[in-house]
This record gives sequence, C-alpha cells and structure tokens, in this order.
Amino acid sequence: MLNTQSLSSDQIPDHSPDPFLVSRAALGDASAFTEIMRRHNRLLFRTARSILKNDTEAEDALQEAYLKAWRALKGFRSESALSTWLVRIVVNESLGRLRRKTAAVIPLDSAMNAIDADIQRSLSDNPEQHPEYAVMQTQMRQLLEARIDLLPEAFRTVFMLRAVEEMSVEQISQALDIPEATVRTRFFRARSLLREGLASQMDIALSDTFAFDGARCDRIVAGVLERANAEEFLNPKTE
Repeated sequence: MLNTQSLSSDQIPDHSPDPFLVSRAALGDASAFTEIMRRHNRLLFRTARSILKNDTEAEDALQEAYLKAWRALKGFRSESALSTWLVRIVVNESLGRLRRKTAAVIPLDSAMNAIDADIQRSLSDNPEQHPEYAVMQTQMRQLLEARIDLLPEAFRTVFMLRAVEEMSVEQISQALDIPEATVRTRFFRARSLLREGLASQMDIALSDTFAFDGARCDRIVAGVLERANAEEFLNPKTE
C-alpha cells in the first residue's frame, strides 16, 4: 500500500520533466501519474499490442502494468529513461499473460509428429488457402496497381511488359522500337520509383498502425485511476 498524500492537479505545471512527475506520483499524486500515463500511453499500448495481438488484452495488460509501475515508482532510480522502465514493465506483464495463455504449447517437433490432426493441419496448411491470405493478396495487388498507374507512361509500359508479362528485353525493344539499353534503363527507373512510392506509403501507414485515439487514451487512464481507488491505492484508510 502506498503512503499517499493528496495533491491537486493545478499543482502540476505544464511540461513538467519526468523526474518531477515521478517524485510526485510516488507520493500518491494521481494528477502526476495521469500525466505520466498520457505521455506514454501510445508507446506502451503499441508495445503490449505487439506481444498480445489483441486490442482488448493489450489495454488490460497496460492497465495492470501501470498499477505495478505506480507501486514501484519509489524504487525508480533514473538509471534509464522513464519510458524504457515502463516499456520493460509492460513487456513483462504482456509476456506473462501470453505464457499463461499458452502454457500448454507443444514444441514444434512434437507437434509435427503428433496424432492430433488439427495440430498438424494448423502447422502444415498452405497459407494461400486461408481467406485472410486472399484478402491480403487483393489489397496488395490493388496497392501495386495504383502505384504502377502513377508511373510515367514510358516507364509504365516497359515495366508492364517486362515485370508482369515477362517479355525479354529484346522482345520489348522490338515491340516498342527503342534500344535495348533504353528498355533496361526505363525498367530500372520504374522499379526504383515503385520502391520509393511503396516505401513512402509504408512510412505513412506505419504512423497510423494500431491507432491510439483520444478515447482509448482516456479509457486506459480512467481505468487505472478507478482500479487504484477501488483498491484504496490512492487513499488508504488510516487507523
């Protein structure tokens, strides 16, 4: 049980450094720990989500990790960044949940030799037979088609004939009445432009991966504070 003291939220200056927030939160200041949570929520949710592969489970793990971190704040010595320390706690909590969930996991070698048909099927099935794979392939094809359409016409035609239709450089040269060196140059340039375009789209998409909106942030903060109050975490009874 924390030895807490009541401190109002207006005593937490904007842009307070982490050490200041840690010292206040360690004394039971809910507003200081709320600020810590809001600063690190997205990083820590994505960390938990990467391990548990489920939004709801990641939120639950994050709330539990926050409570453990709050209890342990007095022991935080700032040898590493607060974010690093919190990530470690979230990782441990998430891995612990994963281990409990998969306690009966069968080693790969044993599973491949097991009699259980479902186990063998899950390991040996062709991924192309799964509906999710077909959807993924469709989305990838649509993305590639959209990027190919953006290529300059001269590059686009060479790319289609060479990469998609698999015509030889000599055949394309004859069909388009251009030197073979030009075919090679345009094909190389087309591939470079495609890679650059796809990489740019991937960078943009990565920033939105496992989106962390305001509602989720508020829900996690509220959940931690509610549990802390319910457990007399913030305001323990005094004799």
